[in-house]
Amino acid sequence: MVKRSAFGIGGSNVEPGQSAVVDLPVSVLSNHIPVTMPVYVKHGRFPGPTVFVSAVIHGDEILGVEIIRRLIKTMTKKRLHGTLLCIPIVNAFGFISHSRYLPDRRDLNRCFPGNAKGSLAGQLANLFMEEIVSRCDLGIDLHTAAQNRSNLPQIRVSSNRQETIALAEAFGAPVIVQTGLREGSLRYAAQKRDVDVLLYEGGEGLRFDELAIRLGLTGILRVLRSLGALSTRSVPLAKNKSYWSQISRWTRAPEGGILRCRKKLGDIVTEGEVIGLISDPFGSTEYSVQANNSGIIIGKNNLPIVNQGDALYHIAELISEQRGEIPIMEQMENELMTDSMYDEDEII
Repeated sequence: MVKRSAFGIGGSNVEPGQSAVVDLPVSVLSNHIPVTMPVYVKHGRFPGPTVFVSAVIHGDEILGVEIIRRLIKTMTKKRLHGTLLCIPIVNAFGFISHSRYLPDRRDLNRCFPGNAKGSLAGQLANLFMEEIVSRCDLGIDLHTAAQNRSNLPQIRVSSNRQETIALAEAFGAPVIVQTGLREGSLRYAAQKRDVDVLLYEGGEGLRFDELAIRLGLTGILRVLRSLGALSTRSVPLAKNKSYWSQISRWTRAPEGGILRCRKKLGDIVTEGEVIGLISDPFGSTEYSVQANNSGIIIGKNNLPIVNQGDALYHIAELISEQRGEIPIMEQMENELMTDSMYDEDEII
């Protein structure tokens, strides 16, 4: 067998069978402290796909950092075919300040593919495209809901390629949402370069959610298995099929007041069903929150104090009714929370 070449990135070379952390220079703060984008590179001895896994494009969506930490810990014990790039913190500025945005208030996920001579956001986006995306065959980008909201673990995919759709199904998230692409997003820019990206959503901004973390880690390993990068014996397949959706809508508050939720993430609801109640602080008036559409709840507001028009429940319409006997969240807990591959001594 012909020996693989070293993997070059950021002026560094990682030899086959080796792993390393490479710091990609980003900027220098006003107090002269350098800011970098650290990339963990695991370069397998054997040929295979090159995949990136990224998190914290939005600085307050920190759940992906823990998923990637566990992924790196897991990968030290696995033989890899191909190359894996892990970028746990893309937007270091927002991460440090607990903010979704960069210091100039730009949303990084609206600035791709970027510009090497543009704004700070444009330069960071350009660095990611040139050093990461250009070297990869596939990407998995990790996100959460915004602060004070939670998302049901889900995969969002835009490509119509059968192989990419198969990977989305292999991930094993409760819901797959097939959506269009927003210009300026990482997925949009990557697809222009013929690199598909699976976007994983789960949990809440600035919070860890153990179930969403475990499902994210398992899903990444399942995708690597499906690509032939990992042994089929080392990663279990998903036990349940994902729901599919192409349309999702927010149900908003009909009035301002104090919200009492009647439904939770993963619940299946019907159009017109009462899913929450809003009252004034005295309880003298009360308004019903009725679902705008039928489907599964994939996102919800966690803040009881609401104003008229606030987004309360995100409901994804199902392509086919797949209502099971066991609620989807309970299925996830049964499958993941007792799985032996998540023994604390091995993962943490």
